[in-house]
Amino acid sequence: MTLIKWKNNLTNPATQNTFSDFFNDFFNDSLMSRDYFKSVPAVNISERLNDYLIEMAAPGFAKEDFKVNVENDILTISAEKKNEKKDENSRFTRKEFQYSSFSRTFTMPEHVEAEKIGAEYKDGVLALMLPKKEEAKVKPVREIKIS
Repeated sequence: MTLIKWKNNLTNPATQNTFSDFFNDFFNDSLMSRDYFKSVPAVNISERLNDYLIEMAAPGFAKEDFKVNVENDILTISAEKKNEKKDENSRFTRKEFQYSSFSRTFTMPEHVEAEKIGAEYKDGVLALMLPKKEEAKVKPVREIKIS
């Protein structure tokens, strides 16, 4: 058996920068956020007195592009938009396809009335109202008279 001395190439400045750059690029959060969050709309979720409100910024879509599903307390919001642009000239034809899609899922609290969820799309914002069941609604403070 022959023993071969291992040379640590990571101490070589040229090699060290190459590996360092590779791992920094691969594991850097900005790599994911740069590509992922361009295609996934931002969402605001707020709890109100009688319901929860989910607002999703999705400009450029039409209400027909959205699909909202509820299954086993999982709310899924997805959209798909396809555009085809055709420019014909006597010398050339140019086609440009544009395709946008996304899907987001949310686990709903168990005290949401799934049958009564409402949705509205206006000015580039999709708003979903998730009504609370009666027992989950905040009851106003009641003063009790002492006799």
